[in-house]
Amino acid sequence: MKIPTAAPADAADSAHTARDRGDFSMLVLGCLGVVFGDIGTSPLYALRLSLTHLTPGADMRAEVIGILSLLIWALMITVTAKYVLFVMRMDNKGEGGTLSLMALAQTAMGRRTTLVFMLGITGASLFYGDAIITPAVSVLSAIEGVQVYVPSFSHYIIPMTLVIIVILFAAQSRGTARVATLFGPVMLLWFLALILLGLGHIAESPSIFLAFWPGYAAGYLFGHGITGLLILGAVILAVTGGEALYADMGHFGRKPITFAWLGLVLPALAINYLGQGAMVLARPETISNPFFFMVPHWALVPMIILATSATVIASQAVISGTFSLTQQAMQLGLLPRLQIQHTSETQAGQIYLPRVNVILFVGVVALVLIFRSSDALASAYGIAVAGAMLIDTLLAFVVVWKMWKWPPQWAALICAPFVLVDGSFFGANTYKFMEGGYLPISFGLLLIIIMWTWARGVRLVNDRQRRESVPLEGLMKSLSRSKPTIVPGTAVYLTTTPDSAPSALLHNLKHYRVLHEKNVVLTIKAASVPRVPVDEQLKVDRIDDSMVRIVASIGFMQTPDVPRMLLAARKHGLTFDIMQTSFFLSRFNIKSGATNPIIALQDSLFIMLTRLANDATDFLKIPPGRVVWLGGQLTI
Repeated sequence: MKIPTAAPADAADSAHTARDRGDFSMLVLGCLGVVFGDIGTSPLYALRLSLTHLTPGADMRAEVIGILSLLIWALMITVTAKYVLFVMRMDNKGEGGTLSLMALAQTAMGRRTTLVFMLGITGASLFYGDAIITPAVSVLSAIEGVQVYVPSFSHYIIPMTLVIIVILFAAQSRGTARVATLFGPVMLLWFLALILLGLGHIAESPSIFLAFWPGYAAGYLFGHGITGLLILGAVILAVTGGEALYADMGHFGRKPITFAWLGLVLPALAINYLGQGAMVLARPETISNPFFFMVPHWALVPMIILATSATVIASQAVISGTFSLTQQAMQLGLLPRLQIQHTSETQAGQIYLPRVNVILFVGVVALVLIFRSSDALASAYGIAVAGAMLIDTLLAFVVVWKMWKWPPQWAALICAPFVLVDGSFFGANTYKFMEGGYLPISFGLLLIIIMWTWARGVRLVNDRQRRESVPLEGLMKSLSRSKPTIVPGTAVYLTTTPDSAPSALLHNLKHYRVLHEKNVVLTIKAASVPRVPVDEQLKVDRIDDSMVRIVASIGFMQTPDVPRMLLAARKHGLTFDIMQTSFFLSRFNIKSGATNPIIALQDSLFIMLTRLANDATDFLKIPPGRVVWLGGQLTI
């Protein structure tokens, strides 16, 4: 699974260039390597795990065709109908993903509502849980194929998996620009291999085509009682990564993704699943690992190498997506500032977050050592995917109702089938809570608490500063009557409340009794759109001859760059010499004034997060030698 803006930044930037010049074929090839890595590797394990639910003593032909029909119609309904034909039409200035959809829904509502906000951060939190599971289950499932070739190799599966994972995460700090160009061709070769393998075995049992009749899916689902519902917990593995079509829409565009899905990926998946099912019907002994038993013995080693490459690509996409999602969450005020390193001098979007990389690496290694097989990890995998898909549908309902202006009953009518399917998948996976489903749920709850606490704490700090603040216009009028000492140079004061005098400015006047010749009060706000054009980012308001107020709006997919913003202010008649400019930032020692123990605990968590936050100078790209910190104590 992979949620918002999950394309690796390097591949995404290349896709942007291709889209700008209208190279449709390059966009299609690019999205094969970025968008479809997760869902494209699902044939490694989806049918195999689904077939473990076969009813003992039942008609095997009917059972296999029924399960296969569920897999195929999950692809048709959840991926094709929901994401490709419906949700992908809800673009936020061309971007997609859970946080983009949350911002779009909030814009449609006209305000930040608690329900939409909670849905958004819940979806983002489930993605983080899934981001830890995807590399583990994908790489394990590929390496496990070696057992088909050498049964005694089972003792080496975990060590080999760990070696690949170590290399994968160690490479993140260097960027992936060089290998990203191989993503598309490798995945193209992978999907062609899926087709060839499937076609090579369908003839073994042509009746397998009955799986396209939805009656078989419905018959299996409703004819097996609780077992029919529980099997959905395995069937959902066929659509993991389906929401990536929407998440990566901003990088490639709706048409290339739709073309690639309908023209190659969906047929490749369907043909391969049909081939696996036909082979199992003809040779039941292959049920233990139908994907690799389809491969001729002479081609098994090359196929294992290709499968491993495909799973590494899927893992790389979700890791890069985690970096991108974290950056968006910081911009939207959901997480504290973390260190961001740009790994390319030419591609601004290629980023690396060391702390996030370490957390993911430790989590992935722990999962591999604890669960030790892709079968065991599947229990944890499905619940995160199902939860994220359900949240996308609920947010889509808000957009259809409020933004598309549909009557609520019609909006509910079009979303209800998707809610029913997503809800069934989620409910079917909850029974596996104690088998591993608790992992993404627990991790998601932890992140929800962190995001909620950070957003609440920032709001309380801003409210407290606003209550104790002095209106900027009033301060400048009083200074005109009693002027302080004027010193040469320019002072830039960063604040979250542009109408009030920044705390650093008040401290500067109180303790030093000086004012610079030129003063700028700069506020950076995150817009509810992914990107704000450079010529629309700045709003400049001159208070008097010595004081200017600048409000800069940047999209939640953009990185704030204060020197570049000041350079852009030249269009408004302002000039800056960075070596003659001092940047004043406020720093507070925050204390909790709560008497309620639960509130006090939440305040303590917020205070801890503020201490873990990265220095604002790095985040805002301010030259550290030009920064002055001023502050005091603040009680929330």
